[in-house]
Amino acid sequence: MSELKGFMAPKTPSGKSAIIPPMPWYYSGTLLTVEYLTDPANVRAILPPELELADEHPGAVAFIWADWQSCSSDKAELLDPIRSQYLEAFVVVRCKYEGVTYSRCVAIWVTKDFAIARGWFQGYPKKLGSAHVTRVFNYGKATPVIGEGAKLGATLSAYDHRLASAVVTLREPVDSNGFVNGHKMLHSRWMPSITPGAGNSLDQLITMGGVDTTLGQAWGGDAELELHDSQWDELASILPVEKILGGYWREVGTTFNGGTLVADRSNPTV
Repeated sequence: MSELKGFMAPKTPSGKSAIIPPMPWYYSGTLLTVEYLTDPANVRAILPPELELADEHPGAVAFIWADWQSCSSDKAELLDPIRSQYLEAFVVVRCKYEGVTYSRCVAIWVTKDFAIARGWFQGYPKKLGSAHVTRVFNYGKATPVIGEGAKLGATLSAYDHRLASAVVTLREPVDSNGFVNGHKMLHSRWMPSITPGAGNSLDQLITMGGVDTTLGQAWGGDAELELHDSQWDELASILPVEKILGGYWREVGTTFNGGTLVADRSNPTV
């Protein structure tokens, strides 16, 4: 009898049907970021009890649009681009655990199923959505030229309901594309028991970050951001905008090759 293979489901004798391949996973793309302040009580309300607010700017939030091309080690996805290209829009706050400050993604929408599978493995709360962001090219008039005065827009919808829109006007080169998403991520990996009311079979706190990261020149400037709720998604009501801090654009490359288990409350017996 042949062994079934696959990093994640579905497993088959060849392993080719698995929704995602084994790590490492490589990413190249651009990030459009808007940072803002909300009431720290809003951030506290969306963190699990064991996490604390960050000491500095506890109400800081980053809303990020990422336009990615990704692949695994054999780079086969690059020759079948629908398997490598996707967009996502995600919301990041900062938190503290045992005295260490981390970044934490608290909401995220992506455009492809394989990105959802990777995200759930990593502890990202990914959902399917429709994200768009202005793309930058080197030639022609149908692109912003990265520099002073360049304008870039972005939108996010899910279930045909608009959830967010942004416009960033670049002003000058800066040292980084913000501070909220500047730490290792601290995420929760969990799966409810198949027995109703029995708790979680998987319940882990993990940390992770990219390796072999390469960064282009970051540009900063002014930003506009509108958030909305729908019947199925909450944004404006849970992390409303009180003050815009700024907007950023940057080209990035990074590799994900695993993380570290921080705490484990799993109960595989249920």
